[in-house]
Amino acid sequence: MGWKMDWKKFRKFLSDKYGVEKAIMFIGYMPENESLYEFMHSLGFLVYLKPTIETISAPKNDDESKNDSTSKTVVKGNVDTDIVLTVMKEMPNYSKAILVSGDGDFLSLIEHLKEKNKLLHVITPNWKYSTLLKPYEKYIVNLDNYKHELRYRSNHNNKH
Repeated sequence: MGWKMDWKKFRKFLSDKYGVEKAIMFIGYMPENESLYEFMHSLGFLVYLKPTIETISAPKNDDESKNDSTSKTVVKGNVDTDIVLTVMKEMPNYSKAILVSGDGDFLSLIEHLKEKNKLLHVITPNWKYSTLLKPYEKYIVNLDNYKHELRYRSNHNNKH
């Protein structure tokens, strides 16, 4: 997003602004991030940890990366299917859903939630979300619009 999210503020934002009682975070598990997962749980997120895999990304062939011929190791958590399955299984247990993603892979889920009158919002990290989601613009909330109140500030700059 270009700025650092304050997860405590974000959880409070979801609760205060939208009445979110149950916030689920799907994330790929990496042992070195154990304290992050515990912190997220302490803030009231249900944290679903998924196995990760390491893949090697091939160099791109576009103009921007002509000088970069190195491959990079990328860690992936592949949580999309788990998100969709959980949203579908839990549907009888919530009145409205908020999906936090700008990924076009969720188009079918968003369509289904709207059809069932279960879609409240799609919260996108910034304005660079998939063009596949454009038909659902009235549901889209852009986190960049809340950057001032949601960004992380170190304690010496924090007035609260």
